[in-house]
Amino acid sequence: MTDWMSTFHFLRPLWLLLIPLVLLIYFLHSFREDIRARWKRVIAPELLEHLIVKRAGRWTIRPIHMVCLGLILSGIALAGPAWRREKPPFTEDKAPLVIALDLSQTMDAIDLDPTRLERAKLKIRDLLAARRGARTALFVYAGSAHLVVPLTADDKLFAMYLDALSTSLMPKRGKDTTQAVGAIQDLLRREDVPGSVLFVTDGVEPQAHLALQKFIQAGKDSVLVLGVGTSQGAPIREGNRFVEDNTGKRIFTRLDVDSLKSLRQIGASVTTLTLDDADIRWIQRRVQNHLQTTQENDAQLRWIDEGYWLLLPVAVLAALWFRKGWTVQWSRGALACLLVLQHPAAAVRQHWFLDLWLTPDQQGRYYFEKGAYTVAAQRFQDRMWKGIALSRSGQYASAIDQFAGSDSPQAWYNQGDALAHLQRFPEAAHAYEQALRAKPGWQDAEDNLKLVRSLIPPPKKDDNNQEQAPAKEPGETQVEDKDDSGKKGTQRFQMNSEKMADIWMRNIQTSPADFLRRRFAIQANEAEKP
Repeated sequence: MTDWMSTFHFLRPLWLLLIPLVLLIYFLHSFREDIRARWKRVIAPELLEHLIVKRAGRWTIRPIHMVCLGLILSGIALAGPAWRREKPPFTEDKAPLVIALDLSQTMDAIDLDPTRLERAKLKIRDLLAARRGARTALFVYAGSAHLVVPLTADDKLFAMYLDALSTSLMPKRGKDTTQAVGAIQDLLRREDVPGSVLFVTDGVEPQAHLALQKFIQAGKDSVLVLGVGTSQGAPIREGNRFVEDNTGKRIFTRLDVDSLKSLRQIGASVTTLTLDDADIRWIQRRVQNHLQTTQENDAQLRWIDEGYWLLLPVAVLAALWFRKGWTVQWSRGALACLLVLQHPAAAVRQHWFLDLWLTPDQQGRYYFEKGAYTVAAQRFQDRMWKGIALSRSGQYASAIDQFAGSDSPQAWYNQGDALAHLQRFPEAAHAYEQALRAKPGWQDAEDNLKLVRSLIPPPKKDDNNQEQAPAKEPGETQVEDKDDSGKKGTQRFQMNSEKMADIWMRNIQTSPADFLRRRFAIQANEAEKP
């Protein structure tokens, strides 16, 4: 209640001047109808009292009362009462999260069964399940830092790469948290929505504290740390043996508790991995609270004008003004409304009622904001909005048909998203290319294009190093298209997502782990070049 009162204000307070004006009108009207005031100068007071016909004893509601009440409510509505912030259209209600997973050699310690890394991967899976529908990115770091999965809500794609991770993938040994912070900053700098970064690690080196402190002081994104390991420590497993020093003694590693405690002093939120889901709930609360706090303090967010709630009573009062000298039986009206609302056909009446006041697209937007995407898609007439609602409800094939009705860059971009969800990656790449052709430099489209291209298996090559088109599989079709230069090309369209996944796994020559190992090595070599 205190928070509500502290933020309550009027967006257009000058309209409140209508209230004293209405009171003045009511006073003048009452004075005009006062018989004594009108005749006291003409008729003697002793005689006037006997000439006045007094009203009935009970007080009745008169038209002037309803007129004044309607004007007062209108004045309050026009003044714009507000106490909540309004999110921009399509603003995420779930905060984006970047997970930075430590892949240094110490994460192979066995103080957590089976190893720290495997236990951390299980926790990340649980976190993904708790954040279903929210965008999550994955970085890994050791002596170098690499982006594995950009911000995405596709849990299956995320889990596929997460399962393939191991410490042996990293091209450089050691632990460089500072480099990981810089890479994450580059990713989040393009995001409008405030997010959070979760470091899943067994310790943060002291030289990285300054970089983390600067990142936190920037204020937009929060930093969380999930400590993995125990203070007792354990040896580090490497294949079928344990890591040893030069003397042949096994190397023990412990959770760097002191380093994690010092992170709290620079503003990071720190916890340790637990056997239950207490750590997951802790992470969820802080990620969502940071999003809400940042949005509430964002001066660019508009206040929600709550005055429209007063339009319904004003409309009811205005509908009765055509009569002269009426009184209202409020009990009968309340009983009628109650019977209508309790009738089984109330849902049908709701659509009928909305048809009186809102266009189909406005009704679709109403249901869209309520999260009823299937109903919203039925009400929308605008093809773009209908396609977005269909995508939100998981009807990607139908959404593509709607987006195809427009040649705008946003329509091509949305087609690419829908095609990617259907695992039709070549077509998705083509859609993103069309979006970039219409809108060059669109960062989101470039990122998505890069991602879907990485999911397309490379073409096979024959002995003469010439590209050989992969064999046509059952359920597929090949069509020829032309680009702007007039060159012909062959594009593969997959009719069955399960069949496509099977073909992809047969055509791909390396596992996801080998793919990541090669990519990390290339990126590390490029980073070392002057």
